[in-house]
Amino acid sequence: MRCPVTSGLLILGLVFVPVTVRGAQEVVVVDFGKVNAPVPEGWKLSEKEGKAELALVNDGNGQALRLESVSSSFSLNTEVEIDLEQTPYLEWQWKITEVPKEGDFRNDDADDQAAQLFVVFKWGYLRKEAIAYIWDSTAPAGTMAEIPAPLFYPFLKITAVVVESGDAEMGKWVTVTRNVVEDYRKLFGREPEKVEGIRIQINSQHTKSRAEAYWKSVIFRAHP
Repeated sequence: MRCPVTSGLLILGLVFVPVTVRGAQEVVVVDFGKVNAPVPEGWKLSEKEGKAELALVNDGNGQALRLESVSSSFSLNTEVEIDLEQTPYLEWQWKITEVPKEGDFRNDDADDQAAQLFVVFKWGYLRKEAIAYIWDSTAPAGTMAEIPAPLFYPFLKITAVVVESGDAEMGKWVTVTRNVVEDYRKLFGREPEKVEGIRIQINSQHTKSRAEAYWKSVIFRAHP
């Protein structure tokens, strides 16, 4: 997870995603039930290792994005501009059907997750900060830990937050709502600026195993 996060989203300039704004109540970053391609308009596919396997599939009540990793690492990235004073709550829907075998973000040699959602914050001219909300195979839910930035990007600070762990909820759609402002205050000790990037990622290259995840939507809201 540590190396892939720096490619694409945080280093390269991307196309601004056309989000949907409904007053000040909701900003839809992506709704995979309403897109026509696995890589939606305004998003970029980044392959860190191996071949990306992704497709739009029918799942239950509608269409979803399916990501499969076989000893690989890839992500979807987009630039956004989210005013957290208006929409501080982040909601997403994900489902895991396979977690990387013995994956653990606390161990460099096992740092694989079936699902990762990175929220990148603007901070000054060069510095960037990110919260990585992850579904880890081993680390307990609620675990929070800083992830060292790569040597070639010393101005990046990343903190991982384990939202789900293991296979107890495997095969079930899980809706997560996080107060991003509160999370940022707790992790970085000050008020956040605007959110400027979103990344959806999967990887299993360190454990040389498989992972599979499904995504429905990523939305910022005014209220939980």
